[in-house]
Amino acid sequence: EVQLVESGGGLVQAGGSLRLSCAASGFDFDDYAVGWFRQAPGMKREGVSCLRNTDGVAYYGDNVKGRFTISSDKAKKTAYLEMNSLKPEDTGVYYCVADWFCEGDLEEDEFEHWGQGTQVTVSS
Repeated sequence: EVQLVESGGGLVQAGGSLRLSCAASGFDFDDYAVGWFRQAPGMKREGVSCLRNTDGVAYYGDNVKGRFTISSDKAKKTAYLEMNSLKPEDTGVYYCVADWFCEGDLEEDEFEHWGQGTQVTVSS
């Protein structure tokens, strides 16, 4: 059974940083793509980033480019999202996702496996 368990969310002031973690199990982590989506209250889910563990290629949504960095530790089967220069509009529930492949359009239906989410709140 595929499991994705997020951690690291919390409350931070604007301009601050957070690092989210996603512990993965139940699939061959090295052969998969992992990523992150987020959902603000009353809004649709938005693709944040994804990383192909097969070739190390990463993609970012326009709203986070230059501020967020995705990475993974294959030995720990864990994906990370380093978030810097946080803004109030980054507030939302952040979901870890995984599937065989990812590319730059970061569409929800490309990802079969989803975690339960972790709340990130950025105060102004």
